[in-house]
Amino acid sequence: MQTPTPLEELLDLAADVLCHDRRTLPAGASGSPFLTLGGGLGQAMRLQARADEQLGLSLDVAQLLGAAPLTDVLARAVPLAPAPPAATPDREPREHALLPGQLAPLTAQRYVGPGAVHRVLSAELAGPLDLAVLRTALGVLGARHEGLRTAFPEAARGPVRRVLDAYAPPLIVLPELPGAPAADREAAVDAVHARLAREVERLIGHPDRPPVAFALTRLGAQRHLLSFLCHDAVADAWSAALVWRELLADYARAAAGRQPAPAPQTTRATTDRAADRPADRPVALPPPALVAERVERIREFPTALDLTAPGRRTAVFDFRGERLPVALDAELRDAVDATAARAGVPHGTVLLAAWALAVGRRSGHEWLLVGAELPRRSAGPALRTVAPGSTNVPVCCELEGGVDYFLRGVACAFGEALAHAALDTDALVRELGLRGDRSRTPLVQVAFADHDGLLPARAGAGPLTARFHHGHLGGATADAALTVLRWHEEPLLALDFAPCALDRAQATELAHELRAALAALAAAGEADPVEDLLPTTLAAPSLSLAASG
Repeated sequence: MQTPTPLEELLDLAADVLCHDRRTLPAGASGSPFLTLGGGLGQAMRLQARADEQLGLSLDVAQLLGAAPLTDVLARAVPLAPAPPAATPDREPREHALLPGQLAPLTAQRYVGPGAVHRVLSAELAGPLDLAVLRTALGVLGARHEGLRTAFPEAARGPVRRVLDAYAPPLIVLPELPGAPAADREAAVDAVHARLAREVERLIGHPDRPPVAFALTRLGAQRHLLSFLCHDAVADAWSAALVWRELLADYARAAAGRQPAPAPQTTRATTDRAADRPADRPVALPPPALVAERVERIREFPTALDLTAPGRRTAVFDFRGERLPVALDAELRDAVDATAARAGVPHGTVLLAAWALAVGRRSGHEWLLVGAELPRRSAGPALRTVAPGSTNVPVCCELEGGVDYFLRGVACAFGEALAHAALDTDALVRELGLRGDRSRTPLVQVAFADHDGLLPARAGAGPLTARFHHGHLGGATADAALTVLRWHEEPLLALDFAPCALDRAQATELAHELRAALAALAAAGEADPVEDLLPTTLAAPSLSLAASG
């Protein structure tokens, strides 16, 4: 039997990730890009990870989400660079310069409190839980990832990184919540997350220890909620998902009496290489020509928009936030999937487009910037390293043309944003002259993130099954941010909003407008004008907005 070529093996992996027939995908991949084959950011990252782990090949996520045919992108895969030799551990922990993305949350915590700069991602565990095995798996995880062994003490010129030679994320067993609604799964999880929001500083706020922990709460017989708590300076959404994938795999091996699989230990050298800079050196400035090109594109779009009537916004954006769950029924999900397939884009593009449409109509803008949470680097060790490797990149959304033209335009704008994700947002802000307005986040005031592809809705870990829950600890990085938490199974979105910019009633109204935009896009014909789908909201204020103003 003939040995398959690397390209054939990559196409097989792509077929699995995209849920395509392995026999027919090569024909489509030779002329169609990954996006029009139904691939989004989550699928691209899974394909990259599997190519790395199973074939030893490196793929670039930005290229995967570009306009080139998938076969051409896969043909550019290169062998992974060899891992650097393991560094000799220091006898005493040393202090190092911060990595990109760490200074902002560490600084913000001084002014806005812990809830706004911490995250929680929980797994509802069903089955017999062995605490000794869990602690073993946590020890392996801490040894593997330097980011989980890093504390951030204050020095003369601000916070620094202090990397410990050995540290396992602690397992904190919390008492059961009295009177918790055990029969209502979601309500019980929400009650635990609310307690964690109140106690997060006590649990992981010691300045000389890494700000990470796992909190375990018993929910019932053979049912627990295990919550990963961490500071935003430690991990972003991609890193948190990586932590969970590895922890469950290590637990399964340990529960079966096998040694956890060896993995390259992340040292200061590999962490700094993942950050694309030499250790303890200042972050390199982006090429001026690249910044100038992006600035000229963004200048065409408004950099300040309001989702409420004038006068609602407070003088200072305080980064405190609340969350509204936005559940969708299966009928609307299927209609969105059908629209995405017709337009040749992933369903995430339809969700981003509907969000842009709802925000644009409410703010009265036909062109607007939506900040998308994207990885700064799309290849190499960065996506396998626990670090704050994501950034909020402006996507240039133009609400015009027929529906399918609009959707494809949003997909192209998203790919363009990903290609510029390595640019320093502060450099763009400086070039655009946006400093000085403390009442809003600079450049973008609305955001979008798709976390659905980072983890499955459910996963196994030996005798355990895990169902994931995305918690919220009280922060906001924009006036309003839409996050896709689940899609294929029990579709669920989350609308995070800043009360300093809009109140809960206005956020609820915005959530209804998002649903209306999704339904309108799903029901429209491919050439129906986008301009006719929804009325402009703030141009003709609704009664509820007028009353709340």
